[in-house]
Amino acid sequence: MKIHWPKGAVPGRVVVVCGVLCLVLTMACGAADPKGRAVLRLATTTSTRDSGLLEVLVPLFEDQEHCRVDVVAVGTGAALRLGEGGDAEAVLVHAEAAELQFMDSGFGVRREPVMYNRFVLLGPPDDPAHVARLRAASALRRIAEGRFRFVSRGDDSGTHKREQYFWEQVGGRPRWPDYVESGRGMGATLIMADELDAYVLSDEGTWRRMAERLSLREIVVEGEEMRNPYSVMVVAPDRTGRDRRLADLFADFLISEKAQRLIQDFTVGGRHLFHPLRLKR
Repeated sequence: MKIHWPKGAVPGRVVVVCGVLCLVLTMACGAADPKGRAVLRLATTTSTRDSGLLEVLVPLFEDQEHCRVDVVAVGTGAALRLGEGGDAEAVLVHAEAAELQFMDSGFGVRREPVMYNRFVLLGPPDDPAHVARLRAASALRRIAEGRFRFVSRGDDSGTHKREQYFWEQVGGRPRWPDYVESGRGMGATLIMADELDAYVLSDEGTWRRMAERLSLREIVVEGEEMRNPYSVMVVAPDRTGRDRRLADLFADFLISEKAQRLIQDFTVGGRHLFHPLRLKR
């Protein structure tokens, strides 16, 4: 597995390659690596990387199919644009409305729900806005009304899209000086929020992986609107110029009992971060 890290990412135990442009240029060279293995180009979200889940799933798929997976981890919007441009054969993201639009526009030929985790609203330990007992949208409105610090990803990611949905529920986002857009991945955004003593919306997986390093605490976690489903999509071959076989095999793998059990059993600090959607009970 080769994971390409956008600027500001927090690397784990993987190969580091600089930026999305490097990914596109490198993978444009062909559909096989120097060892003759087929190469799957996967565009996915920073949450699957920052949580550590990819390090569990992708190597197993590579061994099973004797292939190599080249991963670019960016926000959902950027991942979808890579698929639209034919720079990835598979896309693993978490923004249902954008996924359905991707499929309806003919960019994808197959979509499979895979798993879900939850969004969490984090903030300073003393919760200066006193939003702990509120639902997410109401909490954001009170944070804005009190002009407390809030760090947004601001990057068209799945997490950013959910934040925008919450703002729409309360009539739109007010403007105030301490609303900051990081324009970066979830890990880097959490670090920024921690340094600024600010509120921030995060996916649970990345938060759990980084919680021991941060002073932030969970403020709002309840509510069906905090559910965060992920799907894998196979990009239309006429976009990529490549056969879809390996992308289909990857989708089959993610919804297989083997992968679904790995997702179910994946923990950080004793906490289950993702919940499989295709595991037979």
